[in-house]
Amino acid sequence: MGGLTVLHECLVTLPHEDFLYLGDHARLPYGPRPLDEVRQFTREIGAFLESQGVKLVVAACNTATSAALPQLQEELAVPVVGVITPEAHAAVQATRNRRIGLLATEATVEAGRYAELVRTLDAGVELVPVACPRLVPLIENDDPFAAETTDAVREYAQPLKEAGVDTVILGCTHYPLIRPIFQRVFGRDVTLVFSAEETAREVAETLARKGFENDATREGTYRFLTTGEPEAFRTMGARFLQLPIADVEHVELSALTAAAA
Repeated sequence: MGGLTVLHECLVTLPHEDFLYLGDHARLPYGPRPLDEVRQFTREIGAFLESQGVKLVVAACNTATSAALPQLQEELAVPVVGVITPEAHAAVQATRNRRIGLLATEATVEAGRYAELVRTLDAGVELVPVACPRLVPLIENDDPFAAETTDAVREYAQPLKEAGVDTVILGCTHYPLIRPIFQRVFGRDVTLVFSAEETAREVAETLARKGFENDATREGTYRFLTTGEPEAFRTMGARFLQLPIADVEHVELSALTAAAA
């Protein structure tokens, strides 16, 4: 579901483009899974999307980007944009005291991609990563703003406050849905960096650079596919996308596996 926050920003930034969104709900969650397994799932999805004739692929999941971005870029014939590089760049630009916090899933923290990118951009920046296994299930609950969610955010934020960070990367595409809670817990003096806005900007720049843009005067379309239950996707997806979702098509896992064969 989290990738829908990225799609929302892409729809706002690029209203003239067409989008095909695939949610792999049959194999969720990705966060606690081994990186090798996530890498294989992501390669299957990338190959399937390319087979549908897309001109660019967005890995709209921090865990998937951490596990498989280089492999996707090597294997696919179309450009691939992940959600980590735009965030790392924005965070390094935003920090004033060169202390950056990272809140993300276990797999994203384990992969260490943020640390590599931040170090490449500014070797003097200290990155403090914290894995947040409780947040995604809480955000997908019927009441993402329940007291339990705020308690969890406070718990995960404490090590970052103790480290004195002035910038925090919210390294999971689910997290923008509860942005008010993060802002309340960290206060206005801490800059929050989200993948959605930064990624949409990189998608726009990549399409412009490649000359792949659609005519700016047209209105784009969007389609939704899921490996899970279409009605469940449609109902919860509207909350993440902040737009109505009409039709959702089901895709068998075997179709993903076949695409990558």
